[in-house]
Amino acid sequence: ALRKGSDLEKAFATAALVYNSYADPESKLSKAETKSLLQSQFGQFIQGQENKPKYQEIISSLDEESENKINFEDFMILLVSLTLMSDLLQEIKNVKTTK
Repeated sequence: ALRKGSDLEKAFATAALVYNSYADPESKLSKAETKSLLQSQFGQFIQGQENKPKYQEIISSLDEESENKINFEDFMILLVSLTLMSDLLQEIKNVKTTK
């Protein structure tokens, strides 16, 4: 469906596919599953962020009432938030594109 899609569209579609492969039949994840998914599938973006207050706030919110569930929209907000504060994002910004 995304053969002619942009790289950004394909990236978001990939994130949606990853989320959906872990989600329950109601398309939700528990906070514990969300934390595990973020750490396993998006580890390069969150590696080294453990000492940042915002990262600690996000992760501690996932530890609270870990059986509560979140939907796809909330998952994407968490993912974008972690990406924005990531050291990897700064490295990506510093790369000169050759296109």
